Amino acid sequence: MSREFDLHIVGAGGHAKVIIELARAAGWTPVGLLDPAPVGSTVLGVPVVGDDSLAPQLFADGHAAAFVALGRNELRRRIGLRLRAIGFRLPTLVHPSAVVSASAVLGEGVAVLPQAVVHACAQVGDFAIVNTAAVVEHDCLVGAGAHVAPRSVLGGNVTIGEEVFFGIGAVARPLSKIGPRTTIGAGGVVVGEIAADVTAVGVPAHPMVGK
Repeated sequence: MSREFDLHIVGAGGHAKVIIELARAAGWTPVGLLDPAPVGSTVLGVPVVGDDSLAPQLFADGHAAAFVALGRNELRRRIGLRLRAIGFRLPTLVHPSAVVSASAVLGEGVAVLPQAVVHACAQVGDFAIVNTAAVVEHDCLVGAGAHVAPRSVLGGNVTIGEEVFFGIGAVARPLSKIGPRTTIGAGGVVVGEIAADVTAVGVPAHPMVGK
């Protein structure tokens, strides 16, 4: 039997449930989960086959494709890079209800969830998430490992750095810039530039004291 569209998924938590259903909608067949959970336990009918230390053996056995379904941005990116080094194919998964411009560029291991929109000439880096009903407008740059959360909106020409978490319902004004590893709180409104490695909240969004 062909394994061309078989997919192993790293993770067995809530985000893995989302990715299992996304993968199926995108034409893939999730066949195993790599997670510390007990071997043989299942998530949406997909069994846990071992933790991610099993990845090299799976690849040697002819399983060519994998996807990282972990919510932590840094960890998702780090494990994705490890899988790439092993040799796995790291597909980008786009839900059929999402709209991705023909001129947009999506990296490896990206998840674009239901009703999300990625507009003209936008670029989404490896292992990023464009979550449910999020909007990434024209010419945006979304860094590797970033997460654009549900119903958030990036206006045109927004740049968000690697491993940024852009919270639920947050908005960035066109031309805004957000530094790497920063968190924008739910409902925040970015109107200019936010530095790296901070947590910013509010309208307009501003770094929290001591963060």
